[in-house]
Amino acid sequence: MWRSPPIGVGACRYSRGVALALYRKYRPATFAEVVGQEHVTEPLRTALAAGRINHAYLFSGPRGCGKTSSARIMARSLNCAEGPTPDPCGTCDSCRALAPEGPGSVDVTELDAASHGGVDDARELRDRAFYAPAESRYRVFIIDEAHMVTTQGFNALLKIVEEPPEHLIFIFATTEPDKVLTTIRSRTHHYPFRLIPPSAMRELLERNVEAEGVPVEPAVYPLVVRAGGGSARDTQSVLDQLLAGAGPDGITYDRAVALLGVTDVALIDDMVDALSADDAKAVFGTVERLAEAGHDPRRFASDLLDRLRDLVLLRSVPDAASSGMIDVPDEQLNRMVAQAERLGLATLTRYAEIVHNGLLEMRGATAPRLLLELLCARMLLPAVSDSEEALLQRLERLERRVTAGGPAQAAAGSTAPPERTYERPSRAPQPAAPAPAEQREQAAASPAPAPAAQRPGEPEPPAAREAEPPAAASSVRPGPEPEPEPEPAAEPGQVDAAALRQYWPQLLATVRKISRSTEAMLTNATVHSVEGSTVVLTHTAAPLVRRLSEPHNADRIAAALGELLTGEWQVRCVHAGAEGEAAAQRARQAPSRPAAAPAAQPAQRPEPRQPTPERPQSESPPQAQPQRRPVPAQGEPDIPLPPEPEDEDEPPMDQPAAEGSAAVPRPEPADPHERAHKLLSDHLGARPIDS
Repeated sequence: MWRSPPIGVGACRYSRGVALALYRKYRPATFAEVVGQEHVTEPLRTALAAGRINHAYLFSGPRGCGKTSSARIMARSLNCAEGPTPDPCGTCDSCRALAPEGPGSVDVTELDAASHGGVDDARELRDRAFYAPAESRYRVFIIDEAHMVTTQGFNALLKIVEEPPEHLIFIFATTEPDKVLTTIRSRTHHYPFRLIPPSAMRELLERNVEAEGVPVEPAVYPLVVRAGGGSARDTQSVLDQLLAGAGPDGITYDRAVALLGVTDVALIDDMVDALSADDAKAVFGTVERLAEAGHDPRRFASDLLDRLRDLVLLRSVPDAASSGMIDVPDEQLNRMVAQAERLGLATLTRYAEIVHNGLLEMRGATAPRLLLELLCARMLLPAVSDSEEALLQRLERLERRVTAGGPAQAAAGSTAPPERTYERPSRAPQPAAPAPAEQREQAAASPAPAPAAQRPGEPEPPAAREAEPPAAASSVRPGPEPEPEPEPAAEPGQVDAAALRQYWPQLLATVRKISRSTEAMLTNATVHSVEGSTVVLTHTAAPLVRRLSEPHNADRIAAALGELLTGEWQVRCVHAGAEGEAAAQRARQAPSRPAAAPAAQPAQRPEPRQPTPERPQSESPPQAQPQRRPVPAQGEPDIPLPPEPEDEDEPPMDQPAAEGSAAVPRPEPADPHERAHKLLSDHLGARPIDS
């Protein structure tokens, strides 16, 4: 973007007075001298040659890339005596006035919107825009930093930018085009500028240094280009600083490193060599030398990241140096090629990611050296390959299946702990059934001991469930009730219900990730049984059973089971109360059940009474005849059922009911006097008075 210096200009570099800055001294005067912006200069030259001039232009791009210089060249090309032309003559009055070192023209106004972006400045500019040019073809307004103009200022300029006079042209220059008012931006021709490539920037620096007549070591140019960051003005300023401090030998590499504050390439080489050799002592020794030399750890990490980037390119693209992707001296290039071969692409990429993340952590850190040492320690750690990560994940899944009792025990080759057995808390081990003759002798010898008082709601004791009335024993003498078969254990490759109950909290947590509503409905549910790949759940609330049986809820629970235990699962939910009612219905229909209560008996069941001791056949019949509890089918819950009410167990009306049984009310007297005596006696707690 900068024009080549004229011959002999370097002599004035050492003249007395204030030296002219390089970015002003070598400012381009024509579009042909602009470097690195061919994508903008060529269309503008074509438009000028064809005479297609627009009334407003918008030049945007990073700072120092030539936006304002191109706007001045545009004004010079428009007002040239031979113009509009893409190549100003440079001899007419307008060209001399608008040259880089010229005094300027009254018809070309340059406004800095950073300090003149208010509505009053915009109104003044609008009023001046209506006047015709004094001595030129066009009146040109160059508004630099256009994004700093306020909304009110843009609104004041909107009408004249939309419909300007024929002699008026606006050129807006900004680094942030998105902040320009949309209605203004839509009425302009937008030309985006970009940063200058390193190769074009180095050619510009070499021409300037040659014009200045100062020797510069070749290793200095990459440092200057990198310090400029693609901005021509910033790069020219860095070179100007080095030229000002140059000694008799010119600009040396050591002097440039000291002045620019960049990291010495020897420290970078030592760090990369130590990392490639896995030498922790050399790595942390390099950090110590860095601190002793007074270098900034953040700058060292940034320079190390740049080196890793170059090594990645060398490893990926063998001809990266010859194609201009990497700009380093030949002796350093050979050393970098050897480093890239030793480390490998995967390791270099991992190092670059670690250093990049470390740079993010160093922003605003109070101990940057400590963070630098920590990221060095991370780079020294061995890498974990994808196959190892996959193996670790599979081992974790196998451990979960082993804990759940799955088939992974044999596959993993590990010794599993002994399987735990689960017993029903309400069941007690029963002794072997005695012979019928022995049973009759035991019944005639002594009555059975009375059991302890039974609390309401508790299951019946085993003695009460298996006791048979003597009258029934003479005719039908069934054997003792067989013990319910235990819950089937898990087959090979399955999980039993007992093991699944252990993982119920984990299952709820997994369901919570899928659906919180489904997890809330499972709060009072429990695992009833596991039938192959089908898990049967029970719930005490019938509405929630219907909700959980819906396909979308069952699929969510099955998906959670698959995530927790792997495999394909199906879920079915049943009502716990329905299971108990089914067992009670089967018990009522059994042949050994006594006659049902008469219809006059109240519908409410009485509280269960305590069983009485067995009596010989010669004595009177017992008051209570306990029922034989039916054997629950496999997979049904063991729910105790209260005995049915019986007529022969009712006490006389003038006697209190037995302990534990429901009180039976006495019939009401038919005579009114007797009813009054009864009410009075009930109130006073006395016996009825005979009338």
